[in-house]
Amino acid sequence: MAELLSGKVVAAAIRTELAARITQLGFAPRLALLRVGEHPDDLAYIRSIERQCAALGIETEHFALPLGSTTGELLRAADAINIRRDLHGCLLLRPLPEQIDEAAVCDALAPEKDIDGMSSRSLGALFVGDRTAFAPCTAQACIELLDYYHLPIAGLHAVVLGRSLVVGRPLGQLLLQRDATVTVCHSETRDLAALCRGADLLISAVGQPGLVNAGYLRAGQIVLDVGTTMQGDRLLGDVNAADAEALVRAWSPVPGGVGAVTTAVLLRNLVTAAERAVKRR
Repeated sequence: MAELLSGKVVAAAIRTELAARITQLGFAPRLALLRVGEHPDDLAYIRSIERQCAALGIETEHFALPLGSTTGELLRAADAINIRRDLHGCLLLRPLPEQIDEAAVCDALAPEKDIDGMSSRSLGALFVGDRTAFAPCTAQACIELLDYYHLPIAGLHAVVLGRSLVVGRPLGQLLLQRDATVTVCHSETRDLAALCRGADLLISAVGQPGLVNAGYLRAGQIVLDVGTTMQGDRLLGDVNAADAEALVRAWSPVPGGVGAVTTAVLLRNLVTAAERAVKRR
């Protein structure tokens, strides 16, 4: 039976650490929540973040724009957040409506407030090994999960399914920094199942429920499921749970795995940003 890697346990440990750091700060860090429209998924995520912020004494401020907003209007909102010294970080809810240049908005955020690692400056710093840069939170959450359970990274062959800038490519860099040998796969990758079976560490971030089944797995592997797909009222991952439980060494479920750690990482980045702001004064 595979070891179940619970993200809830990891997130709770991070929140305990943050409570002590916030007490040491002596003031409440403040998070800007920037969104466009009233998409139900965005609103649900914001409510979850607000609950976790309130429990830690973190303040939030909404910057909500109408669905028909332009790129220019969002850029002005980003500028307003950048100049506010009492706002220590910003979460931009994505994806944005198609009329908005998402990359331009991400790049408009000041690097010190880009706590989700969205901008090309943050990603570029990560790719050249700048460990002070904020990595995308879901990618970093994978590393946190492995570290908490004392699972090795150095020397492993890590296979990452998906090459997005949110998870796949930044996660590949984080694994390289920890001395893994990394293969990043995509829709044109040949012999995908064989590559996956050869992995010591397999991470799937594709969004295809059940893609990773017994044909992709073998004994002794560590498997992280980052894919999320809503089917009705159920949240499904990329990994077939029954196959993973029967075959591999350890695996993270959906829900309750990497996703549970992601918001905790975001809030830790916010606290780090607040600490750095104090030092700059």
